[in-house]
Amino acid sequence: MTGDSVPNGIRLRRLRLHSPERTYDVDFRGPDDAPRPLSVIAGAFSTGKTTVLEFVDYCLGASDHPRHPEIMPKVRSATLEVELSGSPYVIQRAVGVPSTVAYVSAGRLDEPGATPPQRRPLRPAGHPDSLSSLLLSHCKLEGVRLRDVPARRDSETDPLSFRDVMWLCYLANERLDNRNLLFEDSPMKQLKLRQVVDVVFDVHDDRAVELGRRVREVEQRLAAARTALEVARAFVDDLRFGPRAELEAELLRAKSTLAETEAGAAALDTVARASTDFAEDLRERHRRATQDADTATALLRDRETQAERMVPLRASYAEDVAQLTMLTEAQRLFDPVRARHPEAGDDKDHDVSGELRAARARLAELTGYLADLEGELPALRTAAARAQEAERRAAAEVDTGTAHAVTPFLAERDALARRREEAAVAMQRAVDGLLLVQALERREADVAALESSAAALREEFEDAVGPGPRADRSSLIGRVGRRFHEILALWRYPKLTDAHVAEDLTPFVRGESYRAASSGGRTLIALAWQLAVFEVAWETRSSHPGFLMLDSPQKNLGQAGDRDTEFADSVTIERIYQHLHDWLAGRGAGAQVVVADNAPPPVADGDVIVRFTRRPDRPPYGLIDDETG
Repeated sequence: MTGDSVPNGIRLRRLRLHSPERTYDVDFRGPDDAPRPLSVIAGAFSTGKTTVLEFVDYCLGASDHPRHPEIMPKVRSATLEVELSGSPYVIQRAVGVPSTVAYVSAGRLDEPGATPPQRRPLRPAGHPDSLSSLLLSHCKLEGVRLRDVPARRDSETDPLSFRDVMWLCYLANERLDNRNLLFEDSPMKQLKLRQVVDVVFDVHDDRAVELGRRVREVEQRLAAARTALEVARAFVDDLRFGPRAELEAELLRAKSTLAETEAGAAALDTVARASTDFAEDLRERHRRATQDADTATALLRDRETQAERMVPLRASYAEDVAQLTMLTEAQRLFDPVRARHPEAGDDKDHDVSGELRAARARLAELTGYLADLEGELPALRTAAARAQEAERRAAAEVDTGTAHAVTPFLAERDALARRREEAAVAMQRAVDGLLLVQALERREADVAALESSAAALREEFEDAVGPGPRADRSSLIGRVGRRFHEILALWRYPKLTDAHVAEDLTPFVRGESYRAASSGGRTLIALAWQLAVFEVAWETRSSHPGFLMLDSPQKNLGQAGDRDTEFADSVTIERIYQHLHDWLAGRGAGAQVVVADNAPPPVADGDVIVRFTRRPDRPPYGLIDDETG
């Protein structure tokens, strides 16, 4: 494939981790806003380089995400901006409890007007609405099924998952030197890897049958999508919203009108205040009159309340005086028999006359106080009435004095309010119309994508059943093996002889399986094998997604204490990067490689997109750059 071809597959643009307070971004774009051919994430150990690759993998459907101590308390979700067949999309997943769904929307991060996100479940992978189906559809692999027993044509099949394809897109650190590059420790997984390679290179045995089935499935989906599009188009036409350009112009006009009315109302208030400053004396007189009226009313209410409370109290004391008077008279009449008060002790006479005198004194005081209150009330009522009348006159003077100045502004304010309401209605109509138009455009884009996919599948099907030459698996594996040998030779692999890739994809060097090589040798062999598959897949216009992530390419080659002395040569590292530069600038134009490396050589300085220092005095400390403990 050349750089002039229409981009297919997947390209990484930006990764963003979201916390409640801020975001943490890694940008894979170049100055031209396109994905960089080569992006290098550099830095010290334990700063988050591998975490970047793992979060990319998580956004593309991995079952779990990194759980480092600096991640879990802060990060709530992860978003990956990608290009799918050249168009930007955003994929977001929750962080914490691994999510079972991803939310995908067309558009870019921070781009206004992006389409509403669509819910894409992770399982089952073969569901048409799954994240896997979406990603596979942009790699010309949607609908592919793999046999449980490849040698049997009647074997049951399972849908291909994008997670299987990621084995050819992500060479993780642990696969570099653990003698398990081809998943030899898991025979079923190893078997599936071989089928994935065959499917990606279009050399699997049932290719023609598989393509015919996929053509039928895509054509059925295309017919349903076209019907849904026509229904949606008729619905939008019935609402008569008009084309997108008119709606966008209407929205701009409505926003402009709203801004004008807000500014006009503020200016009107300023002018109105200035025009009524002459009435400041009238307002002050009204304010004082209001205070006087409030004071007089409060005083009247207080006196009336006290009078209401004193009347029953005076009646109670009057009743007490009457009872004590009767008791005194009875005492005089029955003195010979030494009448005693019921509450008095047997050895004392109750002094009723003393209590009677005290009760009469209190009754007299209450009667006098109540008489004074009742005497004040008429004057207080008159004063309160006069104060309220004075307040009413002062208010009328203010209204009369300012009416001629305020009335014109009221009319203008009403006119502004009407314009503001009309603009708000117009803006809401434009927003609703644009949402419907965007939904219609999304359906049109889906139909166009299905049409393109159907056309490509029909062409592949015709090639598969036609009389022309077909791809041969053995010759293809031979080509991968030759590229594998070329890469190791460019890197000056020591004592390089008999380097090839066997039919079962196992890489051999010096006549032995890679598993017999030393730790440094296994690192170089794994890198060369992964690159050989990637490069040949790209050059043969296969169904590879078109990007490759490499983690720790210098493992065992000179940085760690357990380095392999046979391969501890910095020149080898420079040759690795030089090979990436040369291939991406030539036959690999349009492909994308992302490398996480502790200490890339100077030849890669121009490709470093971020360099984590693990030093608080030299930011960025790490991926989570505010965690520097």
